Amino acid sequence: MRRHGFTRIAVACPTMHLANPHANATETCKLLSQAALAQVSVVVFPELGLTGYTCGDLFQHKTLLDAAESALKQVIEHTRTDFPGIALVGLPFAIHGKLYNVAAAVAGGQLLGLVPKIHLPTYMEFYEGRHFTSGRLDAPINVHLAGQCTQLSPRLLFPATTSSNLVIGIEICEDLWVPEPPSGGLALAGATVLVNLSASNEVLGKAAYRRSLVTQQSARCIAAYAYASSGWGESTADLVYGGHGIIAENGSILAESDRFLRGNSLTITEIDLENLDHERRQQGTFSSTWPVKENYIACPWSEGNALHAPGQNLSYRTIEAHPFVPKNEQILRERCGEIFSIQTSALARRLESAKPGALTLGVSGGLDSTLALLVACKTFDTLNIPRSRLLGLTMPGFGTTGRTLNNALTLMQHLGITSRTVDIRSMALAEWRALGHSPLGIDIAGLDLPGFQARLDTLAGERKSDLIFENVQARLRTSLFMNSGFVLGTGDLSESALGWCTYNGDHMSMYNVNAGVPKTLVRFLVAWAAQNEFEGESRRCLLDIVATPISPELLPPRADGTISQTTEESVGPYELHDFFLFHLLRHGADPAKIMLLARHAHFDNHWSVEDIRKWLKIFLTRFFAQQYKRDCVPNGPKIGSVSLSPRGDWRMPSDALAKAWLDRLDC
Repeated sequence: MRRHGFTRIAVACPTMHLANPHANATETCKLLSQAALAQVSVVVFPELGLTGYTCGDLFQHKTLLDAAESALKQVIEHTRTDFPGIALVGLPFAIHGKLYNVAAAVAGGQLLGLVPKIHLPTYMEFYEGRHFTSGRLDAPINVHLAGQCTQLSPRLLFPATTSSNLVIGIEICEDLWVPEPPSGGLALAGATVLVNLSASNEVLGKAAYRRSLVTQQSARCIAAYAYASSGWGESTADLVYGGHGIIAENGSILAESDRFLRGNSLTITEIDLENLDHERRQQGTFSSTWPVKENYIACPWSEGNALHAPGQNLSYRTIEAHPFVPKNEQILRERCGEIFSIQTSALARRLESAKPGALTLGVSGGLDSTLALLVACKTFDTLNIPRSRLLGLTMPGFGTTGRTLNNALTLMQHLGITSRTVDIRSMALAEWRALGHSPLGIDIAGLDLPGFQARLDTLAGERKSDLIFENVQARLRTSLFMNSGFVLGTGDLSESALGWCTYNGDHMSMYNVNAGVPKTLVRFLVAWAAQNEFEGESRRCLLDIVATPISPELLPPRADGTISQTTEESVGPYELHDFFLFHLLRHGADPAKIMLLARHAHFDNHWSVEDIRKWLKIFLTRFFAQQYKRDCVPNGPKIGSVSLSPRGDWRMPSDALAKAWLDRLDC
């Protein structure tokens, strides 16, 4: 886990003993011991957690301040031997006649630094300005606290010397709610883990807003953001504190605590520091933005040896097996609707620009061509163009089955488009004869089409491979398309990644609305369109297409007429390939890390480590070798965060070698 950039962090909500710092330190140490057992590196506690946030005018009393200092000593000592990471705890601290609301960073028995709260809410139910001074300091203040010398400054950073890219930046509660949170500057100065010690009371709707703030700030800062708010034990004289803990990473919530719990709670997850570093490198504007690192002070700390023990796995972080397909059904429906709108809008603009007399596409009865057909129909409806000007060509060959041909013809009929069927078998036979080729090892000298078909039928069920046999059929279809009008492409993102298309065959068109859609999402898009955009016999036909195995249908069917050539038997399972594609391109993960992630994901099928390694090797080999096909693909709309357009997101030399990536498979 740690070798691939993951670090375990936690947000803690201890039971509060109001105005009793010694008891609060004891609760804090209990949670730190629990975190140590879980091999957690960073634990964030609530604002003023050693005293309680609701102490009111008691903050002015030296008795409480001295007790808080003693409690801090107790926590510091606990980190010397019983907690190997860094703890961020809150307390009041007085110096030079001023009282500050601070976060203390503690690790290895050392008080690393104090970060004061800058923005003090003094409105509605809040009155912090009555007690505290803003921590907007022009220069750091040298202080002595809990028997140690340290610095007080809002510009402290806490880099771990033992873990690459682990740099902590601290802000306190209201600091997040203002137009320019300090965490923005901390992130630009290098902080990858932003923490917030908070005491945010609960009112209707506030939890959702709080969750949104944390999520958005983690995205803007390309960082992890750990938020810990006070809970049970704070005064409920006028307010209630729910103990809300949130851990987000670059715009996504990884873990969240239940609110209104009685007793201690510790919410743990793993954050991917390696991915955050990759994201920041990709986004050039991030590193070029003011302020500069020189305005900040580094306070290094070291993790204990227990955090570097071998064999740590991802125990708390959920790895989505299908990253392109949301698990939440409502989100999935919304995403399908948005994708369909992007596709239809893109095609409408292209048709308005090109002004073709007719639009042509191949309709095979498979998923990809069906999706393109549905997009074309809705686009014509939007532009008030009769669907009769949409020409659907179905071109049965030697691998076409009755099921797919019937679905193609039925669908075109009920959608009201112009349909034409062209049997390409005679043309293919003539071309093989001209090339002097014996398709699938059959000597075709003197054979007419019925004779050849009879010989072919005797091979039903046998596993045969013949690229010329397949490519001639694919290129014949493209030739017929190109001579019939403006061609709409149907190939998807996953096929482009694998190069699973015939060069200048199904690889080519005038525009491709599916170019940005991964294979694992195509099936859901067609099902969504069936349920939301079409009805009657069209819907029934669409749902049968959704249930049809994925196949190019270029090799002969089985004796019973069913598909013999399934794509996934040849090239591998698309659920794995889309997983590989997402993490390779979106997160820049190396193959060893992809292996780790795949082992922790829950796929529809149970893939062994050997299966994952086998198909990942095939994916990497094909991805590098097939770049030449991607270099000259037609235009098509970008759909999601992963795109392979050679004009936009992915520029790669066609002769780049995959060796370095393949070598990483066994690391």
